[in-house]
Amino acid sequence: MEEKAVQSESPILSLDGVSIRYMTGDFKEIGIKEFIIRKLTRNYHVNEFWADKDITFSIYRGDMLGIIGTNGAGKSTLLKAISGIMVPTEGTVTREGKIAALLELASGFDGEMTVRENTYLRGAMLGYTKKFMDDTYEEIIRFAELEEFQDRPFKHLSSGMKSRLAFSIASLVEPDILILDEVLSVGDGAFRKKSEAKMKSIIRGGATTILVSHSIAQVRSMCNKILWIDHGKQVTFGSDVKKICDAYEKFLSDKVLPTDL
Repeated sequence: MEEKAVQSESPILSLDGVSIRYMTGDFKEIGIKEFIIRKLTRNYHVNEFWADKDITFSIYRGDMLGIIGTNGAGKSTLLKAISGIMVPTEGTVTREGKIAALLELASGFDGEMTVRENTYLRGAMLGYTKKFMDDTYEEIIRFAELEEFQDRPFKHLSSGMKSRLAFSIASLVEPDILILDEVLSVGDGAFRKKSEAKMKSIIRGGATTILVSHSIAQVRSMCNKILWIDHGKQVTFGSDVKKICDAYEKFLSDKVLPTDL
């Protein structure tokens, strides 16, 4: 696949040597007071775990990046750094414009509040104005197919319904960068198709989208860039989506990382 002409412009998102380290050990087990005592006497231990290590890539306005990798590869942690939820232990993340991130679909909702109330609550959390929510509320509910559930407690919804509502709210923000973590895998086949069509519309409007999906078919059909990570390490990044997807599917069968990408 050829590189887009717009890529002569400045990247809308760049990662340079991004590494994220988690630390576990005595601190979580014994509390801060005992930890300080043990640290002073050097009678403590800390385990380091690098969720992501030395991730480097750039994407441009209008790109759709697919991030692939098995469970535990570091995909969701990387998205948190990209969205600004986490600060990398090493390296830098440079981003331009507004970001809308759907990382944990159930977060930001109150189970006791109604669907209507939660729609406005999530909108406020994403920075939408009251007027924007008033103007788009009916569209949000219609897209999520929840017309008959507007005044029911949110906790009565199925997980698929909750995901549809979260997706519907985020997809209306017209962000510069939209981050989706397994969002298009929720709901029935008809809603997945509608979600994919919505994403393609957003991309045509110039938004940059990052999609994490276990569906290689989705990545093949929707993405023009692809990042493959394994155990926190960058296997490859590029625009030859077909070649990288083919190699990834072979890896899933053989469990042997390629050497020619």
